[in-house]
Amino acid sequence: MVNAALLTGIQFPISRVTVANVASVPQRSPLRYPGGKTWLVPHIREWLSRTSPEIIIEPFAGGGIVSLTAIMEDLASRAVMIEIDHDVAAFWRSALESGATLRDWISEFEPTLDRLREIEQSSPATVAEHGFRTLVLNRTRRGGVLAPGASFWRAGENGKGVGSRWYPETIATRLNKIQEYAARIQFIAGDGMRLLPDLLQEQDRSAAVFIDPPYTASGGKKAGSRLYKHSKVDHEALFAMLAEHECNFLMTYDAAPEIIALVQKFDFCAVQLAMKNGHHNQMTELVITPEPIFA
Repeated sequence: MVNAALLTGIQFPISRVTVANVASVPQRSPLRYPGGKTWLVPHIREWLSRTSPEIIIEPFAGGGIVSLTAIMEDLASRAVMIEIDHDVAAFWRSALESGATLRDWISEFEPTLDRLREIEQSSPATVAEHGFRTLVLNRTRRGGVLAPGASFWRAGENGKGVGSRWYPETIATRLNKIQEYAARIQFIAGDGMRLLPDLLQEQDRSAAVFIDPPYTASGGKKAGSRLYKHSKVDHEALFAMLAEHECNFLMTYDAAPEIIALVQKFDFCAVQLAMKNGHHNQMTELVITPEPIFA
């Protein structure tokens, strides 16, 4: 890899596509996912409109906003969502297969702290129960974090306590919409890094791949390991895989020196976006593609 110290002077162009105000973009995922990409939707729309893929593959599905946007806005005919985290995977399986059951449980649930602690300690017997547990913890823990050690809201939004982000009608409406498109969405519980090469071999160039891996940077920034159970990814192997298959992809990363080095090494294109994180600190995000789209 290129010496990161030599990359401090490299500047990628600013994207000409603006970062979306999250409030202006349809909120389609029932999950409040750490590192969610609702703000990236304008870039996703332009990317998919230009390339017109038959199928979109999301190997690190997380909150699933990109796959949901692609299918619900007819930017792709089919989506394949992959997720290694067994809690998140259980939610997507239940959302796609047992939406009516989830909606019934959501309408009856009262998120008191005692009830939440009971659910937190429970061992679900079915996929639907597991998916409901994931949803409840995601909507009532600070930042939606599901990793071990995450805490519940205390004061919550506007002082409403642990249930301040529990909106039964809104969540049920999103689940209804997902059910409408379930036939066009394939969900796979597994390791996206291992499954992606075979999927790319099966597809022709009409496939598009959206990649937003959990990222644990060097130099002291360890958010990935704090927010996600599965935060270790071989990033260089991921870049090499995309280059080998010459696929149509869009990838997002923090603008860290080691990622800049990989962009340079594999001769990919990148633009930068100015972002604010959950603590309102300024940060730079990279949008990486095989060909220039947003410069």
